[in-house]
Amino acid sequence: MSTQNALLTILVEKINNDTLVLPTLPAIALKVRKAADDPNINLIKMADVIGQDPSLSARMIKISNSAYLGREIKVTSTSQAVTRIGLIQVKNIATALAMEQLFVSKNVVVKKYMAQKWMDIISIVGNAMATMTIYQKANKDKSLSIDTMTLTALVADIGALPVLTEAERHDNVFANPTFLDVAIDKLAGRIGASIMREWKFNEVFIECAEHWRDLDYVKPEISYIDFVRVGAALAKLSDNHDEVLANAQAKGVFSDIEELRTPEFEELRDNAKGLFV
Repeated sequence: MSTQNALLTILVEKINNDTLVLPTLPAIALKVRKAADDPNINLIKMADVIGQDPSLSARMIKISNSAYLGREIKVTSTSQAVTRIGLIQVKNIATALAMEQLFVSKNVVVKKYMAQKWMDIISIVGNAMATMTIYQKANKDKSLSIDTMTLTALVADIGALPVLTEAERHDNVFANPTFLDVAIDKLAGRIGASIMREWKFNEVFIECAEHWRDLDYVKPEISYIDFVRVGAALAKLSDNHDEVLANAQAKGVFSDIEELRTPEFEELRDNAKGLFV
């Protein structure tokens, strides 16, 4: 049995036996999420929680001054940053920034691959956020939240992480990135849904992580999955990206593909990506 097939067999067995080691959300993200879910939380208390992690605090200040939020007056403190960003978005951003810590490795080859995977995720997020912004502007539709969509896109491919972690024990498979892409395509959905349940994320995130790669999984209404798929298609990170975009246009996610090639769209996309790099 080839190394690649052996690894795939190991992964499938561990998934079926519920023995695959899933990543845990970093402690600071857990603290922020728990605080944000407290009905008695306020902005001052949230700033105190974030202030416990100097790196996260600095990133929050940077984001609050970013082009994405479009504010001219700069903030200089964590409390000001939390006030500007808002509790819900702080919860999602803290989760996103903490997630980046998961895509690391001491192995030089694996580290490079994981870094590229993280940048691919950021590309999906930037495209998805820009597409939703254009969609909401055109349709005045507020049934979907840009904050929820942002985090949905960020965790959509989290199932790839255990595949890469397991592959790290057989690092020669990284000489064949096509195999890893196939393994991720086959298994990341099931694994991602398991991670979302383990992290106690709600059904919106579970559904997207499990099904966004499966084009046969179609919801009648426009949903977060549609924007994640468009984000991946625009980044040329999904199979049949032309089909994905055609389906999205037919569904009404956008009226004309040219809308997603304008300077306005590019600015929205780049500003969104700037939140996480």
